[in-house]
Amino acid sequence: MKISIRQKIILSFAIFIGISAIIWFRSYYSQYVLHQKLQIIERKNSLFNTILEARRYEKNFFLSLDKKNIDQALDYIHEAEDILSNITSEYGKYTLAKNLPERLIELKAYKKSLLELLELQNNGTLLIPRETTIFIQQQGHKITTELEKIVKKEGQFTQDLVGKTKTIHYIALVPVFILSILIALFLIFNVNRPLKAIENAIKKISKGDFKNIPDISTGDEFEYLVDSLNNMINELNKRNEELVQARKLESLGRLTSGVAHELNNPLNNISTSVQILLEEIEENNLEYKMELLTGTEKEVDRARNIVRALLEFSRERALKIKTINFLDLVNEAVHAIKRQVPAHVKLKVQVPEDIQIDLDPGRMQSVLINLMLNAVQAMESGGTLSVSAKQNNKEEFSFQVQDTGCGISEENISKIFDPFFSTKEVGKGSGLGLSIIYGIIELHGGRIQVTSKEGEGATFTIFLPTRI
Repeated sequence: MKISIRQKIILSFAIFIGISAIIWFRSYYSQYVLHQKLQIIERKNSLFNTILEARRYEKNFFLSLDKKNIDQALDYIHEAEDILSNITSEYGKYTLAKNLPERLIELKAYKKSLLELLELQNNGTLLIPRETTIFIQQQGHKITTELEKIVKKEGQFTQDLVGKTKTIHYIALVPVFILSILIALFLIFNVNRPLKAIENAIKKISKGDFKNIPDISTGDEFEYLVDSLNNMINELNKRNEELVQARKLESLGRLTSGVAHELNNPLNNISTSVQILLEEIEENNLEYKMELLTGTEKEVDRARNIVRALLEFSRERALKIKTINFLDLVNEAVHAIKRQVPAHVKLKVQVPEDIQIDLDPGRMQSVLINLMLNAVQAMESGGTLSVSAKQNNKEEFSFQVQDTGCGISEENISKIFDPFFSTKEVGKGSGLGLSIIYGIIELHGGRIQVTSKEGEGATFTIFLPTRI
């Protein structure tokens, strides 16, 4: 029978509360008994002191034969009787001495002897028989001796009980401590560890890593959750493969259309020029023929550039990784395009001097040059081109190319990395520049982010690993 995580937690806390309740009850009972013992000792001390006072007046009587001493002694005896009766009735089951009724009988006998002595005194007897004196003194001595033993024994027992109570408290901490550790381990292995595995898997999924979560055998909701997540991941992988295939077909169609469109224009122009030349080959209009041939050469160059861009886009050369200073790479890229930056465009470079990274310098310089030239072309009326960089953490750094130009419309942002997509006029770009940039960044294990508002400029942020 599998137990759910809720049932496991409820069971764990029920055991914890049960053991805690037993310990609390035992501790409370020990404290209660100790309190009763302290009350008994206090009452017995009071009883002992009261009888001592009675004995003192008894001795004074035998010395002075003043009956007032007998009256005073009897008053203390009455008080002692009340105290002893109270101890017997209220604390009898907690007192260590179980012969208190016998002490009460002895106390009453002692009181009777004192009453007889007082009667003799009231009858005018001047001499008290020695036997009577000795008997009364023996009675008082016996009572005080017995009570002294009882008080001493009760005090010793109470001290032992205090020591035992402390020991019980310390021992009680052991199961609580062990149980707390067991509950903590249970939460770590049965709750925290599965949650951590699921959290890590979700982080990987959010980054595009659709690997299955390792199975866990907890027999509870976490096991079912992992199974459900793995089913979801399998479905995502299936859908992702279908989506990739659809995108490949879409990209292939767009690529074919783009190639046909881009090459068709220069080929049409070349064809037209050649036909005119063939028709007018015997005429002497050399200037017009030279113009046609020059245009034809330009169209051939244009077609060659398109083919070169296609080759650059399709080939997958191995990266030539080097550790370089990023500021030096930016300065080289800026120097390469400086002549193409018009006077009405301001250039700002804000790159720290200490950023050292691993990358392919040639390809990353191509990325910088393409992004900066695109930014310059977007600022026909002037503006500011900014290049900045920062070290995000030990494993990642980022750089930005930002302009204050015309910006990119929201509907076009999702298309700018598609092959042959361009908002420029025909002949002013192949539409492969950003696609090539995207491929280079992916080869470096990085990612590219674009933010823009139409009429407010655009910002391209590239995130790259510090070490490859």
